[in-house]
Amino acid sequence: MSTTPRPSHRSVKIARLGAVVIGLIATLALILPSAAPAATRQVSKGQLAAASTAVEKSGVDGVAWYVDAAANRVVVTADSSVSADDVATIKRQAGTAASAIRIGRATGAFRPLVSAGDAIYGTRYRCSLGFNVVSGSTYYFLTAGHCGKSEKNWWTSANRSTLIGPTIGYSFPDNDYSLVRYDNTTLTHPGGFTVADAVVGETVTRKGSTTGVHSGRVTALNVTVRYQGGGTVRGMIQTTVCAEPGDSGGPLYDGTKALGLTSGGSGDCKTGGTTFFQPVREAANAYGVTIY
Repeated sequence: MSTTPRPSHRSVKIARLGAVVIGLIATLALILPSAAPAATRQVSKGQLAAASTAVEKSGVDGVAWYVDAAANRVVVTADSSVSADDVATIKRQAGTAASAIRIGRATGAFRPLVSAGDAIYGTRYRCSLGFNVVSGSTYYFLTAGHCGKSEKNWWTSANRSTLIGPTIGYSFPDNDYSLVRYDNTTLTHPGGFTVADAVVGETVTRKGSTTGVHSGRVTALNVTVRYQGGGTVRGMIQTTVCAEPGDSGGPLYDGTKALGLTSGGSGDCKTGGTTFFQPVREAANAYGVTIY
């Protein structure tokens, strides 16, 4: 009488292992086709440009944006005043390029940092002195353009007892820099800086008449910002450094490297915020002056 041979433990294990391997292959076959498009999806330069233009044309205030070509996206930072409807407006304006837009949030409202108070005084506002500059034998200083647009002359104190000098020129919006001449020869104007360009990731320091000295990090370059109430500025340095009204025009630096002028932002120096800076090289070149 014949009997059917029983499989050995070894053959059973091999059979089971084979089934597991076949099962894994079948599972991967189901997963990989659907995952591949997300991993390889690219955004064209034309879509990036269209998305960036759409943010500007949307007319939404309180947003800052820049093109991150390496990540194939337009990075938009929206302040707390930007509603869900505003975000929908931006994406609707972008149309088929909306997928290239990535939106983040910032606390507070983006605004030019102007206030009455201390440091360099106009008739209505105060700002902060940026960097001292020279052309030939004439001395000046750079500050924010929205400060120069608002004030024709500057003094050292709120009672306007000591005149510094007049605003010679300003650029705001689009840029945010202005030039003030030292007409008072009794005032000193120390230096110690050389112009340089900011780098993403760089640790930087800002000084202002409201909040003093604070440090942070550069997070993006060539950023466009549309402030609350209008006023779009371009080519800004975006940072995590805090600032408050009255700090406008103050210097952004790294050691002895002069980097920028405080333009505006959101938040405060208790909770933190996002602050934008006008690159100082552009300002110095515009007026033909040298930072020293």
